[in-house]
Amino acid sequence: MATVNTTPSSSDLLTPEEAAELLRARSRTLERWRRTGTGPRFAKIGRGVVYPRADLESVAAQTREHTGAV
Repeated sequence: MATVNTTPSSSDLLTPEEAAELLRARSRTLERWRRTGTGPRFAKIGRGVVYPRADLESVAAQTREHTGAV
Protein backbone atom coordinates (compact mmCIF):
# COMPACT_ATOMS: atom_id res chain seq x y z
CA MET A 1 0.00 0.00 0.00
CA ALA A 2 1.37 3.43 -0.95
CA THR A 3 1.65 6.10 1.71
CA VAL A 4 0.25 9.56 1.11
CA ASN A 5 2.43 12.51 2.03
CA THR A 6 0.25 15.16 3.70
CA THR A 7 3.13 17.49 4.49
CA PRO A 8 2.59 20.77 2.66
CA SER A 9 5.12 21.64 -0.01
CA SER A 10 6.85 25.02 0.04
CA SER A 11 4.43 26.31 -2.62
CA ASP A 12 1.55 25.48 -0.26
CA LEU A 13 3.01 27.78 2.42
CA LEU A 14 2.74 31.53 1.93
CA THR A 15 4.59 34.37 3.62
CA PRO A 16 2.53 37.02 5.41
CA GLU A 17 2.99 39.34 2.42
CA GLU A 18 1.77 36.68 -0.03
CA ALA A 19 -1.12 35.79 2.30
CA ALA A 20 -2.14 39.45 2.58
CA GLU A 21 -2.14 39.76 -1.21
CA LEU A 22 -4.28 36.65 -1.59
CA LEU A 23 -6.78 37.94 0.99
CA ARG A 24 -6.55 41.54 -0.28
CA ALA A 25 -5.66 42.65 3.22
CA ARG A 26 -2.68 44.40 4.76
CA SER A 27 0.11 42.33 6.27
CA ARG A 28 -0.43 44.39 9.46
CA THR A 29 -3.98 43.02 9.59
CA LEU A 30 -2.61 39.47 9.50
CA GLU A 31 -0.16 40.42 12.25
CA ARG A 32 -3.04 41.69 14.41
CA TRP A 33 -5.02 38.51 13.73
CA ARG A 34 -2.03 36.41 14.88
CA ARG A 35 -1.76 38.43 18.11
CA THR A 36 -5.48 38.19 18.89
CA GLY A 37 -5.88 34.55 17.85
CA THR A 38 -8.32 35.31 15.04
CA GLY A 39 -7.91 34.83 11.32
CA PRO A 40 -6.35 31.91 9.43
CA ARG A 41 -4.07 29.31 10.98
CA PHE A 42 -0.35 29.95 10.69
CA ALA A 43 2.91 28.25 11.58
CA LYS A 44 6.15 29.65 12.96
CA ILE A 45 9.28 28.35 11.32
CA GLY A 46 12.25 29.80 13.12
CA ARG A 47 11.49 33.50 13.30
CA GLY A 48 9.31 33.40 10.20
CA VAL A 49 5.57 32.94 9.82
CA VAL A 50 3.88 30.99 7.04
CA TYR A 51 0.25 30.35 6.17
CA PRO A 52 -1.13 27.18 4.56
CA ARG A 53 -2.64 28.17 1.20
CA ALA A 54 -5.70 25.93 1.75
CA ASP A 55 -6.57 27.77 5.00
CA LEU A 56 -6.27 31.15 3.28
CA GLU A 57 -8.48 30.02 0.41
CA SER A 58 -11.04 28.80 2.94
CA VAL A 59 -11.05 32.19 4.68
CA ALA A 60 -11.34 33.98 1.33
CA ALA A 61 -14.35 31.83 0.37
CA GLN A 62 -16.35 32.73 3.50
CA THR A 63 -19.31 35.00 2.87
CA ARG A 64 -21.57 36.88 5.25
CA GLU A 65 -25.03 38.38 5.06
CA HIS A 66 -24.18 41.22 7.47
CA THR A 67 -21.54 42.28 9.98
CA GLY A 68 -23.80 42.38 13.02
CA ALA A 69 -23.62 39.93 15.90
CA VAL A 70 -25.52 36.68 15.55
